[in-house]
Amino acid sequence: MKIRYYVLSAAIVLIGIAIGIYYLTVIRPGNANLPDDVVLETAFGGEFDFGNTPDTVKIIEFMYTHCPDVCPVTTLELSKLKSRLEKEGVFGDKVQFITITIDPERDTPEVLRDYAGRFEITSDEDGWLFLTGDPEDIKKVADSLRFLYRDPGSGEIIHSTWMYFLDENDNLLEQFVMGQDFDPERAYKRIMRTIN
Repeated sequence: MKIRYYVLSAAIVLIGIAIGIYYLTVIRPGNANLPDDVVLETAFGGEFDFGNTPDTVKIIEFMYTHCPDVCPVTTLELSKLKSRLEKEGVFGDKVQFITITIDPERDTPEVLRDYAGRFEITSDEDGWLFLTGDPEDIKKVADSLRFLYRDPGSGEIIHSTWMYFLDENDNLLEQFVMGQDFDPERAYKRIMRTIN
């Protein structure tokens, strides 16, 4: 009888902790605290200064071009969302996408430029930036959003599966799941609600 009581108590505590973590990381994310001392290089030869971000709402995606599964699916879904936002006339001016590689050794500006071209992005002026740079700087940005990743030595990077939706003041409003579970309708409605 006592063992059942302890098991039930432990289960309740664990469920409470899980609900608390979910609430703090998904439902009420808060300020992103992007580092203001990081400048990354764009795929098209420009620079992006996290200390001087544009006054747009933005989705930040972390990925790498050699990813075998979730990353290309996520970028494709963002491309579809971009098309819908363009039809509304808000993409670029009010909404921006920022894709940051977590594999800067392989994802040079040239590699990212080719990758961006697959999604009809041909310049930094298209409203969607593809960024690379110093690994330490990329980690600073990832850490500010609690995005986790590591290379176990196989070349296939293990990483979190979240994208980050920020308002024009870089407050973290919501996290969207990456890959096939990404809900573009929910993201679209959240973006339009925020900018309107």
